[in-house]
Amino acid sequence: MFSFSEALWVLLLGSLLGLELIGKVPPTLHTPLMSGANAISGITMLAALTLIIKAGGNNYLLLMGSLALGFALFNVIGGFLVTDRMLAMFSRKTNRARGKRS
Repeated sequence: MFSFSEALWVLLLGSLLGLELIGKVPPTLHTPLMSGANAISGITMLAALTLIIKAGGNNYLLLMGSLALGFALFNVIGGFLVTDRMLAMFSRKTNRARGKRS
């Protein structure tokens, strides 16, 4: 079972690594990167669910797993919405007016 300080270190190092990686991406690639990040957020959701299950009676780990699950779910939903909007920009105008995508 993880201690609170170990889980906090993983969260801190993961956040710093993510910030460093995203900061190096040119703005033209942010939308396709967000679409690809849905898969990574899906893995994060599985890890958060595992942490919640393995937390046992540790309320700190339960809280951290719940927060991770919430943020990952928010990222997945936002990624799908942005991807849908991006794909709608490339559809034909006649299909957009009808609400269909080609």
